[in-house]
Amino acid sequence: MAYDFDLFVIGAGSGGVRAARFAAGFGAKVAVAESRYLGGTCVNVGCVPKKLLVYGAHVADELEQAAGFGWTLEEGHFDWGTLIANKNREIERLNGIYRNLLVNSGVTLLQGHARLTGANEVEVDGQRYTAEHILIATGGWPQVPDIPGKELAITSNEAFYLKALPRRVLVVGGGYIAVEFAGIFQGLGADTSLLYRGDLFLRGFDGSVRTHLKKELEKRGLDLQFNADIQRIDQLDDGSLKATLKDGRELVADCVFYATGRRPMLDNLGLENTGVELDARGYIRVDEQYQTTAPSILAIGDVIGRVQLTPVALAEGMAVARRLFKPEQYRPVDYQNIPTAVFSQPPIGTVGLTEEQALEAGHKVQIFESRFRAMKLTLTDIQEKTLMKLVVDAETDKVLGCHMVGPDAGEIVQGLGIALKAGATKQQFDETIGVHPTAAEEFVTMRTVTR
Repeated sequence: MAYDFDLFVIGAGSGGVRAARFAAGFGAKVAVAESRYLGGTCVNVGCVPKKLLVYGAHVADELEQAAGFGWTLEEGHFDWGTLIANKNREIERLNGIYRNLLVNSGVTLLQGHARLTGANEVEVDGQRYTAEHILIATGGWPQVPDIPGKELAITSNEAFYLKALPRRVLVVGGGYIAVEFAGIFQGLGADTSLLYRGDLFLRGFDGSVRTHLKKELEKRGLDLQFNADIQRIDQLDDGSLKATLKDGRELVADCVFYATGRRPMLDNLGLENTGVELDARGYIRVDEQYQTTAPSILAIGDVIGRVQLTPVALAEGMAVARRLFKPEQYRPVDYQNIPTAVFSQPPIGTVGLTEEQALEAGHKVQIFESRFRAMKLTLTDIQEKTLMKLVVDAETDKVLGCHMVGPDAGEIVQGLGIALKAGATKQQFDETIGVHPTAAEEFVTMRTVTR
């Protein structure tokens, strides 16, 4: 059978664009359909704008530290509208870049909602197209618990387009998005509380990292409320919001921001017209080659619920393109030792196993930890401390995990990710000469076993 396209990609986010571009580069005839924005969550309402807002919030730290270096500054004034307008301009520029990447690669770009009408057929705005392979890369969507007044809350989707900075904010959630936005709102001047229904946020991260960040956020004056959950939200006569907690307490704010998880974006996708199955969590079921239970349909990224990170979606998109159209270059995605960062304030960088994971896996471990005040802060009154930690296999000397809380953590851990991928030992860390004076050198100068 002759198909209109060799590959039809639904979703122009990071993974979908990568798969489409490289498949086209390998000689395939490719189409991409996108109903919202080019670049997906990351570019539009995720990593990129969030990092820009983090930079904006961090300026307050720089201003506070300036006096220690001899600078006398007039009292600063922050304008939310300027930051958002500048952010929007940058996102529009990136949208254009994504468009050019696709079009210049020879990809047919269809702007409209795509719906599966069969195992090899897609409908976009009433027009039907056939394809030998269909790739679902529609990403995720934030979800708010079904409580009375949920429509009064916002998520990360809306936070980037607020007309004004709220004066009082309740951030609800214990994952990295909640922690990051709590830091953004507080850093920009809002009176911010972070509510989480568990004992401690960032479940799944190393225990030392979680407790250290908690202490540092408390030093900064962020109101942390654990074992706290909202039962209902009501709007008061003055427009403010009253959150009634399950323990009976009432909190009043101007904005209630939910970061309590994301779901796969499968709305009106037409999966019922195919043999595609979902797993118990509601994600698309795929095998190790991203094949769904319908042989002609594949899926990658947030819709399959594996590691929900932009670089992982990029790697999965590349793997699909290579396997289908350049098999001699195919390499499976390695999900081990994926470096990641949380752009909290201070930020987290981590790669490899946590101490808890290493012990659970049966390793006999040695832990190396260092806590110190960064050199930049020694001329100031700021008492923030950096944490660095190595998890080492006591029998093989292999470094199993590297964890950091402190300035530039993400930048530093990226390089350490290469070391762990290469199987570096603690001895090799010790024999690496440090860059002095930097915080990063602490990773190669820790000699004493903490426990």
